[in-house]
Amino acid sequence: MDTTAPATRPANPRFSSGPCAKPPSFTLDSLSDAALGRSHRAAIGKTKLKDAIERTRTILGIPSDYLIGIVPASDTGAVEMAMWNLLGARPVEMLAWESFGAGWVTDCVKQLKLDAKVSTAEYGDIVDLSGVDWNADVVFTWNGTTSGVRVPDHFEIPSNREGLTICDATSAAFAQDLPWNRLDVVTYSWQKVLGGEAAHGMLILSPRAVERLENYTPPWPLPKIFRLTKGGKIISGVFEGATINTPSMLCVEDYLNALDWAESVGGLPGLMSRADTNAKVLWDFCDRTPWIANLANEPSTRSNTSVCLKFTDERIIDGAAFAKSVAKRLEAEGVALDVGAYRDAPPGLRIWCGATVETSDIEALVPWIEWAFEAEIAAQSQAA
Repeated sequence: MDTTAPATRPANPRFSSGPCAKPPSFTLDSLSDAALGRSHRAAIGKTKLKDAIERTRTILGIPSDYLIGIVPASDTGAVEMAMWNLLGARPVEMLAWESFGAGWVTDCVKQLKLDAKVSTAEYGDIVDLSGVDWNADVVFTWNGTTSGVRVPDHFEIPSNREGLTICDATSAAFAQDLPWNRLDVVTYSWQKVLGGEAAHGMLILSPRAVERLENYTPPWPLPKIFRLTKGGKIISGVFEGATINTPSMLCVEDYLNALDWAESVGGLPGLMSRADTNAKVLWDFCDRTPWIANLANEPSTRSNTSVCLKFTDERIIDGAAFAKSVAKRLEAEGVALDVGAYRDAPPGLRIWCGATVETSDIEALVPWIEWAFEAEIAAQSQAA
C-alpha cells in the first residue's frame, strides 16, 4: 500500500461550502473604495447598493419586472422573510432533501403552525417532483448544500401553477441556470458561489409574489426586520437599496468586487462553466475509484457546487470516524480546509466546486484524497 504524499499541493486549500473561497483575483486592496464611515443612506451608499442590485439582475438574467432586495441574516433571513410574509394564503407543500430544507419544514409546521403537506427524501435522493401540487405554495431548495443533490435541468415547473414557488437557491445562484419565469421567490447569500462575505441575503420577488404581499396579511405578527409592506403596499425602497437594517458597506464593496470578477469570466455562462468543470473532476474521480462515490444517487441531480462524497470500501469499520479522520489528515497537511460532511449529513467529504475555485486546485486535491484514504486504511488496520 503506497502512502507516499503527493508532490503537488492545491495553491488554495479553501474548499469550504460557506463562506466559500474568495474570487481568485481578490486582494484587500480591491476593497479600498468602500464607503466606510458613511451612511448607507447617503448618496454614495445608495449608489453602491443600487449598483449591487442592478448588476445582480444583469448577470443572473433576472426579469426586469422582478424586485431584488438586500436583506439581513444571509440566505436564512431571506427565506424566513418570504415564508413569514407569504405563506398561509393557500395550501402549502414543503419539499426537503437535506438539512436546510428540513429546517424550513420545521419553521412552517412548528413555528407558523401551518397544515402543510411535507415531502422528504433521504440524503442522496430527491423527492418525486412529478407528484408535487404546484397549485399550492411550494417551498424548496434548488441545490441541497448539505446533500449535493439538486433539481435536475430537465424538470419544468408548470407555467400555469396557481401557487407561489419559494426557492432557496443559495448554493445554486451564479452556478446553475435558474428558470426565473417559473420561480416567484428566490433567495441566496453572498457567501456562496461568488465567495462574498456573510450576513447579507438577497430576496428576489416575481410580480405574482408582490401581488400576494399587497393583497394578503398573515395572521401572525411580523417583527420589523421582516416587514415588506406598509399600508398594503410594497416598501419599494427595500428593493432600491434602502435596506431594512444597516448593511456593512465593506461587505457591499466586496460583493461589487465579486460581481466585477464574475463579469470578467464571462458572466453567468462563464461561472457555470467553471463550476461544471470543477465538479466533473470529482465526478470522474468517483467513476474510476471503487472506494468512493457521489452521495447523489442520480447523475442528473448531482450538484456542481457542493459536491458530497461517501466512502464505500468494505474495509471501513466506523464510517463516521473514518471520514472525520480523512478530513483531519487533509487539513493537517494544509491541502483541504473544511471538507468534512455537514454535521447532519451521512459521513463523507463535502468539497465546494463553485466558480471561485480553480480547477487546478481540485485536480491537485484528488491525489491527496487518495493518499489520506490509504493512510487511514493503514492506520485502521494497525489499530485492529
